Amino acid sequence: MQKPHVGIIMDGNGRWAQRRGLPRTAGHVEGAKAVNEIVETAARAHVRVLTLYAFSSDNWRRPGAEVTALMGLLRRYLTTETRRCIEQSIRINFIGRRDRLTPSLVRAIEQSEQLTAGCAGMHLRIAVDYSAQHSILEAARLAGMETGVDAARFQELLDQVDHSGAAAGAVDLLIRTGAERRLSDFLLWQSAYAELYFADCMWPDFDAAGFHAALDYYHGRQRRFGQVMAEAAT
Repeated sequence: MQKPHVGIIMDGNGRWAQRRGLPRTAGHVEGAKAVNEIVETAARAHVRVLTLYAFSSDNWRRPGAEVTALMGLLRRYLTTETRRCIEQSIRINFIGRRDRLTPSLVRAIEQSEQLTAGCAGMHLRIAVDYSAQHSILEAARLAGMETGVDAARFQELLDQVDHSGAAAGAVDLLIRTGAERRLSDFLLWQSAYAELYFADCMWPDFDAAGFHAALDYYHGRQRRFGQVMAEAAT
């Protein structure tokens, strides 16, 4: 089995904090710590691509103070973790819209992408101001200007819309924490045949053991892609 592309919907930071009588922003701080652990765990587990859903386009509806705190955490992550990613040969890439981010954050994103562009290990993609529906609509608009667009070309257009930088391919395993059972507008096209794994814990409590449990689940699946397995056909 080839190295997988793992997508994670990191859900439950705010609820984790509220259950402890803490402000929601405290949950996001703890969630950032979980990101560090999972990124390092995924790299050691030879994950090919790790795509983290950090901030959806719908998250702009949250209170302004919470959004500001989230964006500040993101900038601090880039400041402190880019060098570590270089040391571990992890390439960083951001997907999603950039026109609604502050110029300083866009510059930090672009700098991080440039500094890690030559890294040949795991590809870490962070989805910020991301909406799969928006990306599909924009790619469809571009596809309408061409002829003979097939699935492979449409994926290229999606990568172009999302600033993907390089083709990450289909999602093999999609993990969601927070006890919810929905995709929440995350990588809808790319997850057509993804194995779905739902963890009941909140994101700050998702650790290396939880990640390995999800990988074990994935490796135990028979991925038929609509075909009939040879042993079942005999």
